[in-house]
Amino acid sequence: MKLAVYAIAKNEEKHVARWAASCADADYRVILDTGSTDRTVALAREHGVNVHEATFSPWRFDDARNAALELVPADADYCVTLDMDEVLLPGWREAFEALPPGVTRPRFTYVYSRNADGTDGLTYGAHATHHRHGYRWEGAIHESVVRIPGAGPEVQGWCDAVIEHMPDPEKSRALYLTMLRDAADAQPLNPRHAFYLGRELMIHGEHDEATAELTRYLAMMSPHTAERSTAMRYLAAMDEEGREAHLLRACAEAPERREPWADLAYHHYIREAWAECYAAATRALTITERPLGWFCEAEAWGALPHDLAALSAHHLGMPAAAIQHGEAALELATGDERLARNLTFYREEVAA
Repeated sequence: MKLAVYAIAKNEEKHVARWAASCADADYRVILDTGSTDRTVALAREHGVNVHEATFSPWRFDDARNAALELVPADADYCVTLDMDEVLLPGWREAFEALPPGVTRPRFTYVYSRNADGTDGLTYGAHATHHRHGYRWEGAIHESVVRIPGAGPEVQGWCDAVIEHMPDPEKSRALYLTMLRDAADAQPLNPRHAFYLGRELMIHGEHDEATAELTRYLAMMSPHTAERSTAMRYLAAMDEEGREAHLLRACAEAPERREPWADLAYHHYIREAWAECYAAATRALTITERPLGWFCEAEAWGALPHDLAALSAHHLGMPAAAIQHGEAALELATGDERLARNLTFYREEVAA
């Protein structure tokens, strides 16, 4: 099996050595530099990476990624898209070599973020890896890999490889907002553009415009329930007065997801509505199978639901439940001093 790792890059000198080392086991390592003014190109070549240079005007992420893909030798079996702020964790090559025959689109574990204690944060099953032939990128921004028409059926398969995102917190997101505005203007009925534009506006603090865009998105009746539920949760975060209504809609839209129930429980905790808090928190905990999707958030799968259930159980005069959930919360967040103090309090209250 021949494996290729490819990327687009611009002014990524601080990440080059780490990136190159993580994919050193690849048969081919290709970077398409799109206009760096720092030492990205020189450093990558020093690390043995095959570097090409090109510029794109107007800029589109899919155009750049497709150009990078074209630079990958034709005899490669699989291509791994690895951005410069990402790394492949050890064992990735062996994971690809263990794939069953016929898989054209391997799925892998993507660690998007880590918690303060170093444990995995937002983690999901991604699929930006693909067979060398029969695929291309589509989308000016928030681009995705798609099967080329006529290339035959796509066959997905799980791969035990892990890619970790290690972003630069100083990197500007201004380009994303501009490009998303342009994309939404060009395709106003495209729900993907509307959702991501609304999200980006929220990140930038443009809450009025974000609310309008996410509301417009929801009117499109996108079939993606997890995405729709997330949009409702975004609206809740920006609308204190209407928060509960948005969260109830989010729970109804995707009742199989933990995230909206956890948000609803926290909302009731702030209001000191203990019965409602306990009901929502324990409802979240009935969902035990964690989906590996982009909308699966670490907080909902960590200590939070148990913590909220314990707090509300205490206020409802349910000491056994408070201890049970307090123990479960601390087990998921070992070393958390507040949770430890709370559990001690619950136990002492029973002993008294």
